Amino acid sequence: MRNLSLTRQCLGLVTRIECSIRPLAGDNGMWTLLFAAGMAGEQPSAIKAQGPFHGPMVAESVMNAIVDSLTLHGYQVAQDPQIWCLHLQAQLRRINGERCRHLGDYQFHPET
Repeated sequence: MRNLSLTRQCLGLVTRIECSIRPLAGDNGMWTLLFAAGMAGEQPSAIKAQGPFHGPMVAESVMNAIVDSLTLHGYQVAQDPQIWCLHLQAQLRRINGERCRHLGDYQFHPET
């Protein structure tokens, strides 16, 4: 599991983005990239996910490309601990729940 936090200061306000690479449920080798963004010291205003990806290395390469782009826009990697990890964990649970529901949706109904 890889986590990364980035911050940017603009007009006295600190914007924060946290990234986390997590495996999806099912032990099928699929991984997702989770993001939380907002103002530092507050609740995140946006939570997003990208993927699924085949393996953590693919997810990490996508995250690195996003981080490279964000650093071009003034973001810097922060060394402080993640503050929105519970929000990201909840998003992962939602994704895993949706995936499990969709996997079980394929039922054969010959009478219809």
